[in-house]
Amino acid sequence: MNEECLICKAPLEYLPADEPMECAICHRRENSRTRCIHGHYVCDGCHTAGLDSIIGLCLEETSRDPAAILEKMMALPFCHMHGPEHHVMVGAALLTAYRNAGGGLDLEPALAEMVSRGRSIPGGTCGFWGACGAGISSGIFVAIITKSTPLAREPFALAHRMTAKSLGAIGEVGGPRCCKRDSYLSILSAVGFVRENFGVEMEEPEIVCAHSAKNNQCIGKRCPFSGANPV
Repeated sequence: MNEECLICKAPLEYLPADEPMECAICHRRENSRTRCIHGHYVCDGCHTAGLDSIIGLCLEETSRDPAAILEKMMALPFCHMHGPEHHVMVGAALLTAYRNAGGGLDLEPALAEMVSRGRSIPGGTCGFWGACGAGISSGIFVAIITKSTPLAREPFALAHRMTAKSLGAIGEVGGPRCCKRDSYLSILSAVGFVRENFGVEMEEPEIVCAHSAKNNQCIGKRCPFSGANPV
């Protein structure tokens, strides 16, 4: 069994309804339906501790390949196999590659906004909301580069279409969860979307997953990023 619970490494369980829980790290009390089989609960804040380090990484990055940038983030100590950190990292990688590919963007405030918005997407949205946070992150990316608001017209439409494209790709593969797979699918969806709608050419990478051995729920050859099935 690979890493699941951050406290004892035991498998997680998902409850049918929210229950009051206390974070085993910061002792914050809140409602959740996710804990390990031994009763440990870790809040999203503690799960993503260290996430702000991606801003410095992105500001120094020169690559136009959002998947390569994402992999560097995934290698940082704060990043786990699964978790809400991916809800920020997808959009941050896309913002960085977009700027490096010539997209007009003040990167530092854009990254700060991505961290703020992405952090508000709870863990488990893929299964509980029917909208994976990695896919939503790609929509946030488009909302930031177009300065979308609830009163916008075309930016509003573009951000929704981006999220829909990513979620469609995620839904085609299906579950169970894999934050790496869904992040890759969202990245690839965004590369084509940005080329078609903004004329900015980020690199479109060939991705072969190197994380499958750490994933207890890996779907193997059914995954489009399996070594047996490279995209």
